[in-house]
Amino acid sequence: MVVLALIVLVVVLDQAAKWWAWRHLLWTRINPGGDALVGRTIGAWYAGPVTGPLLDLLDCGLVGIAVSVLARCRAPAAVRVPAALMTGGWASNLLDRLGIHCWTAPGSVRGVVDFIHLGPHYYNFADFFIIGCTSLFVLAAGYQGIRAVWRPAAAGSVPQT
Repeated sequence: MVVLALIVLVVVLDQAAKWWAWRHLLWTRINPGGDALVGRTIGAWYAGPVTGPLLDLLDCGLVGIAVSVLARCRAPAAVRVPAALMTGGWASNLLDRLGIHCWTAPGSVRGVVDFIHLGPHYYNFADFFIIGCTSLFVLAAGYQGIRAVWRPAAAGSVPQT
């Protein structure tokens, strides 16, 4: 339940911020596809009239699998919380591409609403959840993995009497 609540919290916060920004900030933009991380080629695929919706359907399946795994896994909270926040960010941006942008940014083209201007790039709250929580998730999962590998070795190195 906590995982689902965190995902919903991120989606609601991000969508409300996008709704507000579209109406009150002059520099708000619609990102039709991609960013510096994925490059121009993949960005063009997401912006395409056929490839974009197909990739969105694929992403919908991947986010659904991630939510299902998170809801069922028994990982420690240090792993599940950043994973849930990261997944909430992906879900919110995906909802924009699937049509929520018609509510948050009426009259806009299909894409994600970006309104936080940093340098030459534009972001939204979901992007920060994705960027920050992915790092935390990788660190926490890596730590748990290393800990699991070393625990049996440490227990086996104790001399038995």
